Amino acid sequence: MHDVIPTTTSSDRSLLAASLACFAVAGVGNVAVDTVELTLGATALAIVGVYCVARYAQSVDRRTLAGTSLGLWLAFLGVAGSHAVGLETIGSVAPGPTLVTVVALTAVTWATLLAAAATTTFLGFREYGSPAPAEEPDEAMFDGETSDYSTR
Repeated sequence: MHDVIPTTTSSDRSLLAASLACFAVAGVGNVAVDTVELTLGATALAIVGVYCVARYAQSVDRRTLAGTSLGLWLAFLGVAGSHAVGLETIGSVAPGPTLVTVVALTAVTWATLLAAAATTTFLGFREYGSPAPAEEPDEAMFDGETSDYSTR
């Protein structure tokens, strides 16, 4: 009998949630401001968001990262459809202040767009960096035969 109590491994979804929050605040902050200081702050938050996505991408397997990327792109396309209708139109129909709805939809748009792009980029880096399948060695190399190209 084992003396150790089995524990479940911790989920790294908190990194993804933190990156979505950083991207949302950075997106709203960058759209709503005209000062350089707030733009720099929004940029710093976006950088922190990318770092969180990078850590998340390192902690999950390829299949999970691909599913996350696909889910974020689908979420972005769903939210982007609200821009076609108009954020103010949706805000006037939704209960509550129009400005709150517009800011919330803007935040979700930026968060899903940046997170989808980041997860896709890190998935691409992972696929690009993966080793290619090993090829079978050519039997001619083992038999001592030379190739058609002469070596001098």
